[in-house]
Amino acid sequence: MTRPLARYEIDESGVAHITLDDPDTRNALSDEMLDDVIAALRSAKADDSVRVVVLRSSHDRVFSSGGNLKAFAEDQPTIEKYAGLDRFPRLFTLVGELGKPVICAANGDVLAGAFGLALACDLIVAKQSARFGCPEINVGAFPFMISALIYRSISRAKANELMLLGDLVTAEQGRGIGFVNAVVADDAFEATVDEWAQRLAAKSPLLMRLGKNAIAATRDLPLEQALAAMQAQLALAFTTEDLGEGVRAFREKRRPEWRMR
Repeated sequence: MTRPLARYEIDESGVAHITLDDPDTRNALSDEMLDDVIAALRSAKADDSVRVVVLRSSHDRVFSSGGNLKAFAEDQPTIEKYAGLDRFPRLFTLVGELGKPVICAANGDVLAGAFGLALACDLIVAKQSARFGCPEINVGAFPFMISALIYRSISRAKANELMLLGDLVTAEQGRGIGFVNAVVADDAFEATVDEWAQRLAAKSPLLMRLGKNAIAATRDLPLEQALAAMQAQLALAFTTEDLGEGVRAFREKRRPEWRMR
């Protein structure tokens, strides 16, 4: 049996860890790797015990080098290459519609297609030494698929600079641009990622799912339609027991006991 290229583990607090684990290729996003990540995310989505997902890397300096450039150059019928390209949109859409928060633990360079994966996540926690970018233009490719995520995450001018020049930015620069949430010293990185995951896991899973689903459904709607949809979701939230429990716990200065209904 072939070893999975993305390890899937759940800890006792409901944090699912998906670890990209093909260090010999610098975690290149091959078809096999993408299939494993998609399968792991689907498992996390279906498992009510999972409250948050953390995407990690087994490589000590690279989160992922992005798409498998070797496969791009293979002598394969164009129709077969095209058919395989649906993995990226399926992956990015699945992250957005997971109903559970997803942290990208950027322990190293996040490049090309992996940059798109990071931007699809809800939060990015990066090592100080990590770099981000889409350098594929330098080898005659273009970040077609991830451009949709780049344009939704950063300004048009900076997006064009990253995609057309192919330069990398540091984690600190990424925070300044606005797509990195936290930059952490290398020796404090794992502890910080775990702390963020635990904080997310302590929230109401039900309200988190309602909120994430609402954001995914309204992100690209005109303002009037988005507000109407959000009004309906807020009304739905008022019917949940978890909202009342959260308010009571706040007033009574205790930890809430989520009922997930």
